[in-house]
Amino acid sequence: MPPITFEQFMDQALYDPAHGYYARKISAVGRHGDFTTAPMLSKAPARAIAAWATKALLGIGCRNLIEIGPGEGKLACEVLQNLPWHLRWKTRLHLVETSAPLIARQQKLLGNRATWHRRLQDALNACGGHAVIFSNELVDAFPVRRFQKTAAGWQELAVHFDPLGRIQESLLPLAPLPASSGFLESHPVGQWIEVHESYHRYLKESLPSWKSGRMLTIDYGSTAEILYQRRPRGTVRAFLFQQRMENSAIYENSGRQDLTADVNFTDLQNWSKPWVSEQSLMSFQELLKETLDLRYDADQALSDIHGAGSAFIVLDQGR
Repeated sequence: MPPITFEQFMDQALYDPAHGYYARKISAVGRHGDFTTAPMLSKAPARAIAAWATKALLGIGCRNLIEIGPGEGKLACEVLQNLPWHLRWKTRLHLVETSAPLIARQQKLLGNRATWHRRLQDALNACGGHAVIFSNELVDAFPVRRFQKTAAGWQELAVHFDPLGRIQESLLPLAPLPASSGFLESHPVGQWIEVHESYHRYLKESLPSWKSGRMLTIDYGSTAEILYQRRPRGTVRAFLFQQRMENSAIYENSGRQDLTADVNFTDLQNWSKPWVSEQSLMSFQELLKETLDLRYDADQALSDIHGAGSAFIVLDQGR
């Protein structure tokens, strides 16, 4: 088998229809799954997103609320419950999901309170292009291209199986690079970085169907200038039964574990410019500050500026 790029490997490991983690294996998020998201630990994110969505929906006179990658549907359900009653009853909830096991769990929870779509552009077309959109830990699940800085320049990572079935890494010859602010930073030779070019393609396919509204993107990551500080091997890791694995372990249990990488929010801002009229970044703590109840340990953890409060970044965009 000839070498394939790491992006191709990650795409197959996560989304192959027969063997991919999200397509077939994943059945739960949280205590009984391989990883946990902030809304599974605390109700504060749902309250904060509901407050943001209320202003956005009323601000543009829109009735359509879209969540991309809704997991088990708990966040969407709680956001809907936290909307003011006079807005909740007329809001149309749309969920964008490709995983059959997760759609089943979402439908069990939400019933007829939502409409499901496989693509964001399908949801936007159903809304006539006017929608308020949010996502939580979506971008990190998109396959990434991996590059290492060598004495010759940036070279892309490829992988192949050796005769014993073990995955081996190699670097491809120098070639034109994708559009990413990561290459503009002053990195030492040996540094690894990731580019979510698959998400860039997703934006180019989806956002032309968006006519007006706001979009909130929440994920772990940072801006380009600090994303790889003290991270010479980059940020790719795997999760299996709540255990974090790095380096060669990311190739083990392919199709049976989650794969993820931190998000370069400078790229997200640059890639969105053709379709947004305004955008701003804030920390997760800033988004949550009005909705936290510090009597609860989970809310205290989310407010920790040295933990989740700063590890997650929030991008707010308007069109």
